[in-house]
Formats: sequence, C-alpha cells, structure tokens
Amino acid sequence: MLRRLAPFLADLWQHRELLWQFTQRNVELRHKGSHLGLIWSFASPLMMLGLYVFVFGFIFGGSFGVLPNETRTDYGLGIFFGLSLFHFASEVLAVSPTLIVSNPNFIKKVVFPVEILPAAAVGAATFHLLVSLGLVLAGAALFGQGLDFGVLWLPVAVIPLLFAGLGISWLCSALGVFFRDVSQIIQFLIAVLMFTSAVFYPAVRILEKAPPFVWAILQFNPLLLAIEIARDGVLWQRSPNLYHVAYLWIVSIVICWLGHAAFKKMKPAFADVL
Repeated sequence: MLRRLAPFLADLWQHRELLWQFTQRNVELRHKGSHLGLIWSFASPLMMLGLYVFVFGFIFGGSFGVLPNETRTDYGLGIFFGLSLFHFASEVLAVSPTLIVSNPNFIKKVVFPVEILPAAAVGAATFHLLVSLGLVLAGAALFGQGLDFGVLWLPVAVIPLLFAGLGISWLCSALGVFFRDVSQIIQFLIAVLMFTSAVFYPAVRILEKAPPFVWAILQFNPLLLAIEIARDGVLWQRSPNLYHVAYLWIVSIVICWLGHAAFKKMKPAFADVL
C-alpha cells in the first residue's frame, strides 16, 4: 500500500540503513581534512549571519516591520531563519546535478539503489539545517522575544521543504546525467532564489513595492512560504496563513512524487550515457 501511495517513502524505508550510512558519509566528507571539523557546521552560518546583518541591517537599515519595537537582534534572527531554510535549498540544488555523474561505479559495476545518492545529499543538508535552526531557537529564547507554542509551527514549515528538496534532488541529479549544463544553470537559479524568497525582508513588501505580476508569480514559491510560516509562528508569535500552509504541503508532496517518478523513468538509461 505504501509503495502505491507514496513510492518515494517506500524506497527510502526499504534502504533506510544504507541511506543513514551515506548521509553520515556526506556530512563527514564535507568537513574532512579541516582542523575544526563539524564545528564549521555551527561557525559558517554564524559568520554568514554577521555579514548579512551588517550589510542589510546596519548599512542599508533593513527591518521586517512586524514587531512594534524591532531591534537589530530581532532583525538578525529573522534573517538567520530565512538563511537557514535558503541554505538548505541551495545546498540541495548545488550538489544534485553531479551526484550520479560523479559516482559512475554505482551505476556500471555494482547493483546499487542509486536513488539513495540524492536522498543522502538531502539528508546531509537536513543535518546542517537542523544545526542552524537550533541556533535560531537558542537565539530567540535568549536574545529575542522568547519562545512559546508558536514553535510548533516550525515542523509544519520545515517538513514539506524536505519533501520538496527530495523531489528536486532526484530530478536534478537525473537531468544532470543527460544535460551537463544543468549545474551552470543551477548556480544562477540559486542567486535568483535568494532574492525572491523574502530572506532579507517580509513577503508583504513584495506585494507593496513590486508590480502586481511579480507577486502573482512569487506567491507560489514554496521556499518563500516556508520562510514566512516559520517566522510568523516562531519569531513573530502569530498564526501563519492556513491557505499558505496547505499549499506548501500539497505542492511539496507533488514535487517529491514527480521528482521520484522522473528519476525512476530516466534511471535505466544512466549506464548508457555514463
């Protein structure tokens, strides 16, 4: 029944031990050879936070305008939240196109469930996301407005983003086998995604400042909605838009299902191309 309704979940569950091993391997390889090792998982997001807060908060005087007496700390936490979710998406997008191409032995020489490679990349990105979110929650509790039951909205925003990440990783990794230019296109799309996902400003500002057709397009961006839902619930302590929540979940599951189906469809041709 699970394989018929959610084949992507069935595949992941069937190979869960292998998925866990490759996820650990990806996390370790990212920091292999560095003196600080996993400490970079904490240090990197904090350094990026400091850079963006300095540039957008102090030089450009940015603010979200949600809290009545918003401080630079509140603004920094808002940016950090947006960056945490954005970096998850950008990490998945950046590594996916070369996952299959860079591991030809798994395609040609052994019987291996290659759909695990994209899933493990998402697993490693999820680890870094959880580290960043832990820092956000600690910062909100110690230096921000505090935490209340709104923190329960966090998994509501994050879990569908993981589904969407899986689908995109499966799709991009499969396309990367046949079209090697996908990696170059993805780099541009990551930059576009950063500035169209309300990382540095509230989504309502797009509606107020941009031409109507811009919001008509960007309102369907799952990452933008996930960031807004997370901020609203955890930092601003207000209930997110339930229509946005429903849309985020439905679209993310559809993306995951379609990405998995496309990967399965293209998988038999991988060996011929590689």
